[in-house]
Amino acid sequence: MGAEVFDLATGELRQLNQRLHDLTEETAKTPWRILHPRGAHAVAAGVNASVEIDIEGHVGYYCAGMNQRAHITVHGMVGVGVAENMMSGLVRVKGHASQCAGATGHGGLLVIEGDASSRCGISMKGIDIVVGGSVGHSSCFMAQAGNLVVCGDADEALGDSLYEARIFVRGRVAGLGADCVEKPMRDEHLSALAELLARADLSDVRPEEFRRYGSARQLYNFKVDNASQY
Repeated sequence: MGAEVFDLATGELRQLNQRLHDLTEETAKTPWRILHPRGAHAVAAGVNASVEIDIEGHVGYYCAGMNQRAHITVHGMVGVGVAENMMSGLVRVKGHASQCAGATGHGGLLVIEGDASSRCGISMKGIDIVVGGSVGHSSCFMAQAGNLVVCGDADEALGDSLYEARIFVRGRVAGLGADCVEKPMRDEHLSALAELLARADLSDVRPEEFRRYGSARQLYNFKVDNASQY
């Protein structure tokens, strides 16, 4: 089946996104190729269809934001907030990502094959994020649910003010945020991590090489003894 091709060098972004929003179950069977994004913001944002989309180049802010069901691949770098508030589907970044990747995401899988900058997975609410490289500071800040898998290193303040999201790091952790602690890797965690790595096409990475981090559950309710940590 041939792909629907949209060239942003000649077409308008608003027109592209409107056509993607108008997809039906039948028309979504045709894959899309988006050419010459040239750092445009909000490319393929708000898609709600089971469609495959390949973006051939670098994009700006909020690419694939609010995604539902679509499988979107960016063949380049992404700016702030890729897959922000994502609900379902798959977003894959073949390059590096800027700040706040997967912020507030409720579901689906975000795969960043390169590095992610600061605040990756901030306030995540059920999304799964797999980073092939390293993440910047304050990643998983106030993360409520879901999984962050980091195959490289993590910078300072990892998991600060964490709720019930789980963090797996293969490399070095520069420092943990308030109320984030290392936890044992049990069989169920190894199994869940292996499944996530397989979904991210990283099944050659061994779950046994990771450490697990989670909430110490000391900041759920205000305690005067912990006032300095709020």
